[in-house]
Amino acid sequence: MKSISNRVCFVRFILATFTVLLGLPGLQAEDNWAQFRGPTGRGHSTAGDVPIKWNMDSVIWKKTLKGQGQSSPVNWGDRLFLTSASEDGKERYVFCLDRKNGKILWEKTITCAAPENPHKMNSYATPTCATDGKRVVAFFGPGGLHCFDLDGEKQWSQELGAFPGPWGVAASPIIHGDLVIQNCDAEGASYLVAFDLKTGEQVWKTERAAKPRGGWSTPIVIGDGESQELILNGELGVRGYDPRTGKELWFCKAFNGRGSPVPDFANGLLHVVSGKPGDTYAVKPGGKGDVTGSHMVWHTKRRGGRDLPSPAVVDGYLLVVSMSGKATCYDAKTGKIYWEEKLGVKGEFASAPLVLKGHVLLQNVYGGGVLVIKPGKNLEIVANNSLGAEVSEMFRATLAPIKGQIFARSFSTVYCIGK
Repeated sequence: MKSISNRVCFVRFILATFTVLLGLPGLQAEDNWAQFRGPTGRGHSTAGDVPIKWNMDSVIWKKTLKGQGQSSPVNWGDRLFLTSASEDGKERYVFCLDRKNGKILWEKTITCAAPENPHKMNSYATPTCATDGKRVVAFFGPGGLHCFDLDGEKQWSQELGAFPGPWGVAASPIIHGDLVIQNCDAEGASYLVAFDLKTGEQVWKTERAAKPRGGWSTPIVIGDGESQELILNGELGVRGYDPRTGKELWFCKAFNGRGSPVPDFANGLLHVVSGKPGDTYAVKPGGKGDVTGSHMVWHTKRRGGRDLPSPAVVDGYLLVVSMSGKATCYDAKTGKIYWEEKLGVKGEFASAPLVLKGHVLLQNVYGGGVLVIKPGKNLEIVANNSLGAEVSEMFRATLAPIKGQIFARSFSTVYCIGK
């Protein structure tokens, strides 16, 4: 009798443990890739059914859109959202596509009387949409911030300034609770702002430090409950804010400018790359005021050149890849360099990486080929995937893992890759 009782208790323990494990977020694939670089904003996917190897025969469909842009695909269910713009920037477009076949379900045009002057590596439609399953938000710099419902009906709009300078904008809106948060750095007056997602009313606005040059980096939210922090990289360094009020909490000075790559967050540390050649560094979030001397855990020289791709931490390894294709792997805890190597492919790397199944996926600007790297103490290239696109076709958007498939986007064409 005692033996049976013990068995019952053991079975109950196993079932309870299994139930708890199922409830852990890290063990479930994200249902929707609903903003730039997914739920965390850091490009890490928990999906187990998405391919990491493919070729041109793996392309299920491709769809050419009107205009050009660099925004990345996002989804809610079987609806994909992207943006594009006319050649002169006076028209901006928001598209909703059917994930299963690429059919355009709706399209909206937004006019912009005084377009910005984007850099040749930028576009008039670089920020990625964000959605909460009821609304979708698109940002176009001087073209404004616009909210639609999922059927394309306009909900509200906000004009956010002229965004002067020879750079253009690239920071994507994020949705945090009932707020839409937008980085509005520019060469001139710069700020971080939050609006009520339902009404479009401004909730808070925080001025940013002088000389930010441009608004290219998208904020992320880290932490849980009351200890959440809104993290934003920038020209002068990385800063932490209270996402509820916009109050600046702390600042850590960078080693060089630009500040476009989005930091990664792992094992209690933010891993930051400046953008221009300069040290890679790790920061412990928290603290007050200037925490450069107190919370910078380590910094290590970057010898890869100009960095556009964001850093990626996988299994304790930090991988940073320069535009020119020089990869460096660090110990994420100490900054120790394990290796520095040229990836051995022609082209450039501009888009942020996708982290999937313990691998880092990096897309080439020219032709959209994707290198799959397994971070470790030695360089291991697992695959070099091709879409079959011409080298003249340019890809600067970030890959999106959605419902067992990979979505890639060139200036004008969306690719669906999968079984």
